[in-house]
Amino acid sequence: MPVTGTAGAQTGCRRPSRFWGLGCPKIFHEVEDSLDLRTTSGSLDRQGLLKKMGRGLLVTELMGQGVNTVTGDYSRGAAGFWVEGGEIQYPVEEITIAGNLKEMMLGLQEIGCDVETRTSVQTGSWLIDHMMIAGQ
Repeated sequence: MPVTGTAGAQTGCRRPSRFWGLGCPKIFHEVEDSLDLRTTSGSLDRQGLLKKMGRGLLVTELMGQGVNTVTGDYSRGAAGFWVEGGEIQYPVEEITIAGNLKEMMLGLQEIGCDVETRTSVQTGSWLIDHMMIAGQ
C-alpha cells in the first residue's frame, strides 16, 4: 500500500553516511551542524505526490515509539487521510503502520519539493511504495 507523509526521522546518528550501510539511496546530505539533516527533493509537491500514489494513505501524524534499531522493524500509531485516484477521500485515525526501515528506504519512490525548513531535519513529503496498514 503506498504511503506518503511529512514526518521527519531522527536516528541518533551523528553522521548521515551511516545510513549507506542499509543500502539506502544517497538522499541525505550533511549540513553545517553534524546533527542537521537535509534531503534531496524531487520536483513534485504534495498534490503531485498524491496523484503519483493514486491509492494509499497520507500520513499526517505519527504517535508513540516503535522502532527497533537493531532489526530495523518499524511500527507506529498514525493518523492521516485515505487517498483514492490521487485525491483525499476521508480522514483516518487510530491506525498502525508497519514495515522495516531498510525496506522503507529501498521503497522510497520520491521526496517532494514541499521542504519543511523550520527544524534541523529538512525534508519534503516522502512517497514510499508499500507498508502494512492496520486499523478500522
